[in-house]
Order: sequence, then C-alpha cells, then structure tokens
Amino acid sequence: MLDIKEEKGGVTIKVRVQPRAAKNQVAGVMDGAVKVRLTAPPVDGAANKACCEFLAGLFGVPKSNVEIIHGLTGRNKTVRVAGVSAGLARDKLQG
Repeated sequence: MLDIKEEKGGVTIKVRVQPRAAKNQVAGVMDGAVKVRLTAPPVDGAANKACCEFLAGLFGVPKSNVEIIHGLTGRNKTVRVAGVSAGLARDKLQG
C-alpha cells in the first residue's frame, strides 16, 4: 500500500528513485514507496531535480511546490507536494 500522508496544504510521499532509466515514469509501489524511474544520473543533484520536476508535472503543480525533505543523497526519499490532496496523489501515482 502506498504511504501518503496528508498535511496542512499538501501531502508527503515516500519515493524510491531509480536513476539512469530509459524514460521518466512511475513504476509501481515498493514497500509503501512509489518507485520512480528517471533518466537523470545520480550526480550533482540531477536526479533530485528531475524527481521534483517529474512529480510537479505529474500533479500539475509548480516545481516550487515539490520539495525533498529527507533522502537527498539516497534512493529512498520523502517528498512534500504542496497544493495536492491525498486522494489526487493516490490516483495519479497508482493509476
């Protein structure tokens, strides 16, 4: 089950990033985290930037509304997305 927590003004989502993938896409749920494949390499924050841009596009919010709050240097991240409800996040990530 996808671990999404609704907070004041948005949601937090657990994300597992797979860098250097063939294309940017959501690849299912793994241990409560959404698995996101990204074409960017894990160098100089490129994968983190790509993750924020991809999620902003997926949810239809500005890039400034997406912030990595934990896991800047690892594959497992906690991401805060402002302006999105838990229901919308679940729909976009699972379907």
